[in-house]
Amino acid sequence: MAIRRALISVSDKTGIVEFSRELANQGVQIISTGGTFSLLQKEGVPVIGISDVTGFPEILDGRVKTLHPAVHSGLLAVRDDEEHQKAMQELGLDYIDLVIVNLYPFKETIAKPDVTYEDAIENIDIGGPTMLRSAAKNHAFVSVVVDASDYAAVLEEVKAQGDTTLETRKRLAAKVFRHTASYDALISDYLSKQTGEPLPESYTVTYEKVQELRYGENPHQKAAFYRKPLAASGNVTTAEQLHGKELSYNNINDANAALAILKEFDEPAVVAVKHMNPCGVGIGTTIHEAYQKAYEADPTSIFGGIVAANRTIGADTAELLGGIFLEIVIAPDYTPEALEILTKKKNIRLLKLGELKAAAERKPEWLVTSVDGGMLVQESDVHSLTEADLQVVTNRKPTEEEMKQLLFGWKVVKHVKSNAILLAKDDMTVGVGAGQMNRVGAARIAIEQAGEKAVGSALASDAFFPMGDTVELAAKAGITAIIQPGGSIKDEESIAAANANNIAMVFTSVRHFKH
Repeated sequence: MAIRRALISVSDKTGIVEFSRELANQGVQIISTGGTFSLLQKEGVPVIGISDVTGFPEILDGRVKTLHPAVHSGLLAVRDDEEHQKAMQELGLDYIDLVIVNLYPFKETIAKPDVTYEDAIENIDIGGPTMLRSAAKNHAFVSVVVDASDYAAVLEEVKAQGDTTLETRKRLAAKVFRHTASYDALISDYLSKQTGEPLPESYTVTYEKVQELRYGENPHQKAAFYRKPLAASGNVTTAEQLHGKELSYNNINDANAALAILKEFDEPAVVAVKHMNPCGVGIGTTIHEAYQKAYEADPTSIFGGIVAANRTIGADTAELLGGIFLEIVIAPDYTPEALEILTKKKNIRLLKLGELKAAAERKPEWLVTSVDGGMLVQESDVHSLTEADLQVVTNRKPTEEEMKQLLFGWKVVKHVKSNAILLAKDDMTVGVGAGQMNRVGAARIAIEQAGEKAVGSALASDAFFPMGDTVELAAKAGITAIIQPGGSIKDEESIAAANANNIAMVFTSVRHFKH
């Protein structure tokens, strides 16, 4: 076989003129449509219009042009089937050996902030996916190209042997079906959101590969990094890496965890994360002060961790960051002086986030978690509260400073693996107990980590106390205020223990389990 006829219809015209001209030079007859036809004709590439093949004009503003038997017979005919050959001959139809199509820019259209529903619908391609699927189905005989990055390889094979290899056609066909599946997933997601069906009877998602990773959590596990096609700015998938080694699977997970905490704060804040749990969080009047507090919170665990800031990193903060081993630093931006300091460290990864939205502007997103044989889908936990949302359940009300630390601790503890206990003091975390099988165990870890700093601190718990033992432990450590969801059948036991020890306690009526 040899490629004699090619049908070309592309929205993204990158490289198409050069590719078409080379095909024509190989004796390939080129059929084209609409804007692609006009461009090739203008550039002097020999081309015939689709109407010359179908004998039917392009109609309805171009909505109907390739949906015709003369096109799809040429694509779907099985070349070594005698009945198919006979039908083609009797009807005066000819084969199409190569299809080069990319689709209406639906993703780019719905990404526009002012896009209308009508404009989105108009950019749903019908003829393009139909041709792609026809050609890909018949890949035993037809070559199909949906990605400009494949032009060179296809052209090389055509020049060498007049046709592509079956192996190449299989690869290109698989790519087509991935492409059309992704395209349809974007459309279904858009329409489901428009009709208020966020959790439909079937859940189809699509992601675009950012990079292959050296390995997953451990060296024996394969991994890759993907992002949503319309991922918003201010997250790890859209961050610009300015310096350092390639991100690893664990780096990306930790960076994502750090950013989730960082987005709780509008004031200058710095978050240090290790194994997806915060090891130090601080706020201050400047990012320099916030970093100092995050570091002092746990100077041991921050070593080899990830640090995220919600303000531009300046030279003074960079000097401190450069003084210890860190895997990643993440910030909206860096001053030139800060970059000069930090880039002296060869392997540190520096990520530039760009602008971060205010905490109040955060909207829940749908999170997908794999389970064996399926997946779970839920909204992200963006719940926030103010002092007005709290119920004081003890005789003593929190002081103004205690209330500030309680609210600070509550913002952070929601991001600590359950069971979680967090101690806060002086606008910083001083103790974190994460991922324990019981709440008392988590409290013991947090109190031990805090040491003398536990005295006068505020305790935040991600879920209610099943009994009063955690309060008793807090009292022995000198903790003076507690924030917890409440709702246990033994709430009165905890309240009584707090009253007996002059501890102020507030209920949120909201829990923050994180598994």
